[in-house]
Amino acid sequence: MLKIDEKGAVAPQIYGALRQAIITMALKPGQALSEKEIALSFGSSRQPAREAFIKLAEAGLVRILPQRGTFVVKVSPRQVADARFVREAVEVAVARHCCLSASAAALDALEQVVAGQEEAAAANDHAGFLALDEKFHKGLAEAIGCSEAWRVIEMGKAQMDRVRYLSLPEASPMSLLIDQHRDILRAIRAGDADGAAAAVRIHLREILLALPRLAKAFPELFEDEELPGHAADLQPALRVGAVEGR
Repeated sequence: MLKIDEKGAVAPQIYGALRQAIITMALKPGQALSEKEIALSFGSSRQPAREAFIKLAEAGLVRILPQRGTFVVKVSPRQVADARFVREAVEVAVARHCCLSASAAALDALEQVVAGQEEAAAANDHAGFLALDEKFHKGLAEAIGCSEAWRVIEMGKAQMDRVRYLSLPEASPMSLLIDQHRDILRAIRAGDADGAAAAVRIHLREILLALPRLAKAFPELFEDEELPGHAADLQPALRVGAVEGR
């Protein structure tokens, strides 16, 4: 039986555990999820499990088919690209505002997060690295006092997270991602809003480089679909015009 914190709401805990299992591919595309079995494994009634399934469906991670069951879906390149598009718009704005209002203490804390990523990379700790990656990006939003920006990003990034997990370390080397985080911080400390925006764009477009390679390497995990125009149009320009000073 999986442990539930009795002081907290049960459905969000079940959702969080299942979301993590889907992102890390512990639960694979096509795998059926039983409301009854999930409830038993968490020692809960079926209602919290049902609520968790509905939220997973809203996040695009499962498909609920009446009279047939609930199934983990394949990774959708289109959904990944759409989520990335929205995330870039939000994070570019966040980075620009960081140049105006982020405190030295907040930026120092983000430097420590990046240092932690270096340690995770050295230990080949993919899960720890990605947890710190989230902390870095969430920290940028918190540095300008806009936690809502991170909430908007978090709502739509589940499909991106699946690709991010698959992409380490082969498709997107951890050392490269660390350098990109440092580029963002360097531009913010210099008050260079255009440079910070460019660094964020380069960093968040990394996933578009990884997508085709991963879909080819793991066809059983991905939907066979074309990237939308807003992503396909970026392909020739990716990694061109790198941030100065790297």
